[in-house]
Amino acid sequence: MEPAVGDLGAVAEALALQVDLLQLPPEIPAPGLPALRGVLDHLFAHWLALPDTVALVGCLVQKVKASSGGGVVPGGAMLPSMMMQGGASVPPLSPRSPRLSRRPSTVGAGQTNRSASPLRPAAARAVKEVIPQFYFQDGRPPTYELKKQCISIVDQLFAGHSNGLRIQEFRLVTRELCKLPSFFTTVLFGKIDKKNTGFVTRDAFIDFWLNSNLVTMDVATQVFIILKQDNTDYIKKEDFKPVLRDLLDNHPGLEFLKSTPEFQERYAETVVYRIFYCLSRIGGGHLTLRELKRGNLLDALRHADDEEDINKVLRYFSYEHFYVIYCKFWELDTDHDFFIDKENLIKYGNHALTYRIVDRIFSEVPRKFTSKVEGKMGYQDFVHFILSEEDKSSEPSQEYWFRCIDLDGNGILTHNELQFFFEEQLHRMECMAQEPVLYEDILCQLIDMIGPEDENYFTLKDFRRCKLSGHFFNILFNLNKFMAFEARDPFLIRQVSQVPTHSDKLRVTVISLLAHAIPVSVYDIYI
Repeated sequence: MEPAVGDLGAVAEALALQVDLLQLPPEIPAPGLPALRGVLDHLFAHWLALPDTVALVGCLVQKVKASSGGGVVPGGAMLPSMMMQGGASVPPLSPRSPRLSRRPSTVGAGQTNRSASPLRPAAARAVKEVIPQFYFQDGRPPTYELKKQCISIVDQLFAGHSNGLRIQEFRLVTRELCKLPSFFTTVLFGKIDKKNTGFVTRDAFIDFWLNSNLVTMDVATQVFIILKQDNTDYIKKEDFKPVLRDLLDNHPGLEFLKSTPEFQERYAETVVYRIFYCLSRIGGGHLTLRELKRGNLLDALRHADDEEDINKVLRYFSYEHFYVIYCKFWELDTDHDFFIDKENLIKYGNHALTYRIVDRIFSEVPRKFTSKVEGKMGYQDFVHFILSEEDKSSEPSQEYWFRCIDLDGNGILTHNELQFFFEEQLHRMECMAQEPVLYEDILCQLIDMIGPEDENYFTLKDFRRCKLSGHFFNILFNLNKFMAFEARDPFLIRQVSQVPTHSDKLRVTVISLLAHAIPVSVYDIYI
């Protein structure tokens, strides 16, 4: 009769019969010194004497006996074959630590592990789902159909031009095949004709447009790659020069400027400054692909290419807007050295700005001047200023004036900082015999206007959520616009309502300047 597992005495008796299976074979070398071998033997003997060990070993012996007789112990795993050999020279494994227990099986409750067995035929295994490639470092390759269609159009456009197309002949390729504005012809032509041969061959165009996968990229990426230099990952102001040169030479709305090349240059500069003012959020004179995609430049480029009246292209390219900006600069630059100092700027808008805000501007807190002349503002700096002044609801303008008001640069506008700037406004109102407004009343009005998350201070995030941020800043440092806002001039409201489809407040300035008949003409500026 076989001893029961629960009977420790019987288990010990069965264990004694199989004790040779549990001893380390003599041919295995000692792990260390003889004294260490003795310590290990003592610890091993102590482990064998533990009640739990006796029960465990007895259970293993029972399983070995059952398996040798052809039976199977329910719920038990098969012991390795070396345990079935009485004289095996390899010792059994030590008990498994609880921390090293088997991981839970990922196979479902109603499944077995046979499907994961390496012995099962490969055809019977589950076929893994093949995920198609979705990222291509150099752009997604064109499909066979798209490539065939493009080559067919290329053959038609290059037919009869074995030596290639000249730049004027290439304009049709830019607009019809590449679907880009026609004034991108010069820069695209130069991108392909790197050796300046004056021709673009069929094979060279296919290699640039098709083989480099440019045909499958979005328009923003195409424009970005065409404009930027090969060794950079951003667009610089200089990269727009060939585009604007092409625009000035071929757009019918700018044909009258051909007789004044100096004025053409100022127009091109102003357009580029406006583009970077609106799109370049990082600063440093660089325009990234992400910024290009987030902006509205591509729509403005298409509009300028389709619209014959350049003044209807209100974003970036309007000659009317440029005329206002440059005339205001010329008016303030009394000595015409192309620089404006603090005393010149204080005259802006009929002395609309306070001395304190002008001091902050010339301290270069909101933006470092590019003029490189101490105490002087250049034309590019003035463009940045006037765009911020005339449209205070735009994000660049909000950042510009926020930094001006933030005296300690801690990222919040406190009540003390607001009072500092409003004090001069209050003094000017008193000098003009206007009814003064107490700061406490103004503060309540500002809080109600912006609705900050914390009424103790204002953050830039608060201004992002409010469309009345322009009035907030006007109350603090632009007296003329503050008084107009308080009076709610119906004529001004009607002017703004005439152009509700865009946020460029320079349109209002254009109307105002034309109404006052600025005595400066295109041809008088350079006399």
